[in-house]
Amino acid sequence: MNAVSIMGNGCLILRLSHCTQTGLVLILINNILVLRMVEMIHIIFTGNGSLMTACYQVALRKLKGKRLMFVGDSLQRNQWISFICLVDSVIPKDKKSMKRGRVHSVFKAKEYDATIEFYWAPFLVESNTDIPIKSDPKQRIIKVDSISQRAKNWLGADILVFNTYVWWMSGLKTKALWGEFENGEEGYEELETAVSYRVALRTWANWIDSTIDPSKTKVFFTTMSPSHQKNKEWGNVNGIRCFNETRPVTKKGHWGTGSNKEMMNVVASVMRRMKVPVTVLNVTQLSEYRIDAHTSIYGELQGKLLTNEQRADPLHFADCIHWCLPGVPDTWNQLLFAYL
Repeated sequence: MNAVSIMGNGCLILRLSHCTQTGLVLILINNILVLRMVEMIHIIFTGNGSLMTACYQVALRKLKGKRLMFVGDSLQRNQWISFICLVDSVIPKDKKSMKRGRVHSVFKAKEYDATIEFYWAPFLVESNTDIPIKSDPKQRIIKVDSISQRAKNWLGADILVFNTYVWWMSGLKTKALWGEFENGEEGYEELETAVSYRVALRTWANWIDSTIDPSKTKVFFTTMSPSHQKNKEWGNVNGIRCFNETRPVTKKGHWGTGSNKEMMNVVASVMRRMKVPVTVLNVTQLSEYRIDAHTSIYGELQGKLLTNEQRADPLHFADCIHWCLPGVPDTWNQLLFAYL
């Protein structure tokens, strides 16, 4: 049965047959392809999850007295919400709070004196489209050499988890600007996306190296989250993007056009040159298989659930970028738990 429900713990759960069915999930660990049962999803939410409950309590104890901050785009928000949903059930109702903001949101676990935060920064560096968002990619200009105004809000965090990818992939050249927006938006250069991505990541890396004390702050970087827009890539020639997909891809090493290897190589090359150690959460390959795990027509658009008319038009309205919860971002966070 397809339904959307708000659980008592306040987490939005999309209960979708194509998202949470019991089955086999393909996961790449240390370059070895293994099969993993997804009954864990059911264990967590059926009251039989004592083992998982203990794991989440351990994670919270590791966060005691600390600030964990996710920084990035809506996929990073997806991971942040997943993290909160996983630990929320083991926190008493009167021992937690949530403050949502357009840029900065904070979940507080009072008993542990811990916060789990999200900071909206889709390019990490500054741009003219963060708030308010410019829906037309042609109007977006990225200030590739500037990060300090937003990064000052990340200071004091004990654990920082970054990502940036999907906003770069508009199919257009990137309009890159050096200097201040206050002096106008003229003088930008149109660069190949991988070039501007590298410059922006170097700006971010320089800030990390010059500002972060690795003895006090752990830094993570989540690799690109795949989108699944082209159903022919996994052999479903009669399909409509990720709509109505009910099983993962089973072909070993499946890699679609939703993940750009050139951009991934940029991440690797920039990280190698950094002085501050950054733990890379490589979630791309394991997520590539999960054509069945997107919100599809059961998501929202501009903060509202899709209408029946919109759901009837998956070609234009199916979301094949973001993920169902419980789902793929939970696995990302299980990897993160192991490093906390």
